[in-house]
Amino acid sequence: MSNSQGSHRAARGRGRTAPSGTRGPATVVVPGPSPVPPHEALTLAAWPRHPPTVVDLPTGGPARSAQAGGGPYGPGRTAQDPTVTALPVPAPGGRSAARRGARRRRVTVGPEQLRRLVPQALVVAFLAGGTTAFVAEDKAVTLDVDGQPRTLHTFADDVGELLAEQGVDAGDGTAVSPAPAARLGDGDVVTVGGPRPVTLTLDGVRRRVWTSEPTVGAALRRLGVRADGAYLSVPRAAPIGRTGLTLDVRTERTVTVMADGREHTVRTNAATVREAVARAGVVLHGEDTTSVAPDSFPREGQTVSVLRIATTRVVREELLPYAVERSGDGTLAAGTEVVEREGRDGSRRVMYALRTVNGVQQKPRVLATEVVREPVSQVVKAGTGPRAAGTAGWGSRGPARANGPGDSPYA
Repeated sequence: MSNSQGSHRAARGRGRTAPSGTRGPATVVVPGPSPVPPHEALTLAAWPRHPPTVVDLPTGGPARSAQAGGGPYGPGRTAQDPTVTALPVPAPGGRSAARRGARRRRVTVGPEQLRRLVPQALVVAFLAGGTTAFVAEDKAVTLDVDGQPRTLHTFADDVGELLAEQGVDAGDGTAVSPAPAARLGDGDVVTVGGPRPVTLTLDGVRRRVWTSEPTVGAALRRLGVRADGAYLSVPRAAPIGRTGLTLDVRTERTVTVMADGREHTVRTNAATVREAVARAGVVLHGEDTTSVAPDSFPREGQTVSVLRIATTRVVREELLPYAVERSGDGTLAAGTEVVEREGRDGSRRVMYALRTVNGVQQKPRVLATEVVREPVSQVVKAGTGPRAAGTAGWGSRGPARANGPGDSPYA
């Protein structure tokens, strides 16, 4: 009888008792084995197998082994016969003993298996050696080009090979540290960079300098330029490339501004006098200007005066004096003049600009002129003919003077 059949029969016989007054063997129920969890089934399958242990609990009659077939109780069995259950019992020690037994087992390798394993082992060893060499040749280095460092992996043997691999041009006297022929090792730092041109305009004065510093701030410190509070056209942290850059620096200066009878002193990095005046809180109106050119660069300790200019326009009417035109006339005796046409003055309107600087009036400036009436010139005829006879004695005293004060031929 199999284990399952024994379990079923034991279940059917569970709870039965022998009838009163009947003597015979008692029925003993032995529980079957507990179900094995799936995750332990594989482990139990690997254990050494032993024949099942037969549990026979006789109650006065001889025990018989379970036989298959022949009715529900087997051939020749009665209800009074004892129920026997075959239980599979695991090896002593449980899982730990099974593991120790597996480790104690020896594997015997034959010649044929050895011939197959040797080439496989050689291939594995070759691949392991190649991987080790590959890892050994790889190097992690830091490449700093013009102040811009970056970490990279390379198989280059020397510095020159690394630069060629990365496409870095180290010609034209560019400084390289270490030298291009130096061997390259893991963790090395390679710096590439040399003097670079900087067009520096410092407080309005332009010059060209060379620097090997990587950034603008470092270059200014190297040149001794006081950059605290200064205006920089390029940020201090900006790198200086190999082609250089143009840099405008305006340091702080003390400027005094005189305006409206008051003195204003400021610290400024202004680019022009006009800007410095504005930072002093002085506003220029209309034609107001400064004692120095407003677009000039303010110097340290400079004093700038603000000129308050006011301009007014006035129109005045002025006379245009007439001109005198003289001509000779032979019909008139010498020394005689005749006014043929009287002269007349003209007039004009003139627009003047009256300018005052800080309240002091300046010389008027003509802005426009308009003629109201043209002047009429006076025409005078002067005699050039012979003198009359009655004037011979008089003429002996000398030549007559024409147009002289009080002189007249009729006096």
